[in-house]
Amino acid sequence: MTTCCCTSSRASRFRVWFILFCHSSNMTLHQLRNTILQTTTLTIGSIALLEVTTHLPSQGRAAPAYHSLFDSVVTPLGRRLFTPENAHHLALEVVRRNWAPRGRVGTGMEVEIGEERKLVVDSPIGLAAGFDKDGVAIGGLFDLGFSFVEIGSVTPLPQPGNAKPRSFRLVEDKGVINRFGFNSEGADVVRENLREYRKEFGGRGAGLIIDERSNVGQLEESDDEVADDHDSTSDENGDSKIVRETSIHLAQSFFDSMAWTLGWAWSRVVKSPQHRTGILGVNLGKNKTSEDEVKDYTTGIKELGPYADYLVINVSSPNTPGLRSLQQADRLRHLLTSTLKARDEYAPHAPLFVKLAPDLSVDEMKDIAEVLLETRADGMIVSNTTNARPDFLLSKNRYETGGLSGAPIRERSTECIRTMYQLTNGSIPIIGVGGVGSGRDAYEKIKAGASLIQVYSMMVYEGPGLISRITKELAEIIRENGHRSVEEVVGADCEEIYWRKREEKVNRKMKEAEKELVDI
Repeated sequence: MTTCCCTSSRASRFRVWFILFCHSSNMTLHQLRNTILQTTTLTIGSIALLEVTTHLPSQGRAAPAYHSLFDSVVTPLGRRLFTPENAHHLALEVVRRNWAPRGRVGTGMEVEIGEERKLVVDSPIGLAAGFDKDGVAIGGLFDLGFSFVEIGSVTPLPQPGNAKPRSFRLVEDKGVINRFGFNSEGADVVRENLREYRKEFGGRGAGLIIDERSNVGQLEESDDEVADDHDSTSDENGDSKIVRETSIHLAQSFFDSMAWTLGWAWSRVVKSPQHRTGILGVNLGKNKTSEDEVKDYTTGIKELGPYADYLVINVSSPNTPGLRSLQQADRLRHLLTSTLKARDEYAPHAPLFVKLAPDLSVDEMKDIAEVLLETRADGMIVSNTTNARPDFLLSKNRYETGGLSGAPIRERSTECIRTMYQLTNGSIPIIGVGGVGSGRDAYEKIKAGASLIQVYSMMVYEGPGLISRITKELAEIIRENGHRSVEEVVGADCEEIYWRKREEKVNRKMKEAEKELVDI
């Protein structure tokens, strides 16, 4: 609505300027008509040419040309001109303002995970935590093509994180090292951001929000009155009143039409025809100086849980001292028991996931698997960034301290997914993350045991169009391998578990069918 008001105001100023120009230059009515005709013809021709060559007028930000612009020009230019952290902030602002490409692919790859607390997503591709830490660009992120978005990590109290510089590109390796250290605006600020998002788009927590928005209609009326006042400022000096009034009428009509055309073109390119929504996750962390991690996580659940579709307990960031020790069996058991109780109280609808590190030994993963099964956690995210530095790294930044993500951890994260799937007998849903840069990468993680996939670091090198490409390629690979759904691929690498689960599913459906026949 703001855009329309601004456009109307600008159009009013242009009309006044044009009318005064006509009087000062003694432009005749015939000359005015010719000028308007030529300008209108040129405008229509330009829009037609733009449609034929780029499809921008009809497809807007979903047009292939717009995707190519960002992937081939804007993204590489951003890497050359800006530091990693500044480029991150710029990218977030572009998404927040709805300037980023809009995802083009609709694949019909719906995925359902969980039993007591189900999550249903339109496709298995989502955004990992870390890009939008404070929930300022959620609507724009869904427009990119993600079916689920995870914000955070969010700490209870605001904290600046570690000293800068704290983010480094490994261009030769398509990797990223960061040591942000849970920089966060805090739970209070993020809660208000989530409330604003839910107020506009609905979903979890929308019923808790009291709409305090001012009367937009009154503002629009006042803007129209101001515009009308401007329209009445025409100069009464002139020789021919009829010519003058006709000129004013033509100029007003012309600029009204031009304003509508420009507003329409702007809305097609910048504004989505209809914003997408999806599943929203909130990743929770602890404050660096906190001595009571249980209180920190339960505070996050209490404050943010009512607005989230799922919650994540992040115990695996390498950049907060002592955090990874929470993955030890006894401490993790205590933490999960407390946070699950808080979840049941403050956000009973939300599945609770645990985010794990890729640097765990097999014995440590066994202990964690036992705790997850014992406490009945809803799921896990595998994996976070790694402290390890593979020997094949080439970039000079490979010696920077912090967590390594992107292509260098792809294989390690996939192996961790496979191990945790086996250790839990495929009974706990896994969200796989780490180095996903293609549909093939996503497919390998799903075969290892992941039901959903998250993407983040590879967008630094491939651009925002990566989401659409991954989703499309994954759908093609699934079909080429004779599968009808993502569910038919999950855990295929673990054959014993895979076929047992398939058999259980068939038996379950047969029992349901028999029950329906009995009821009839």
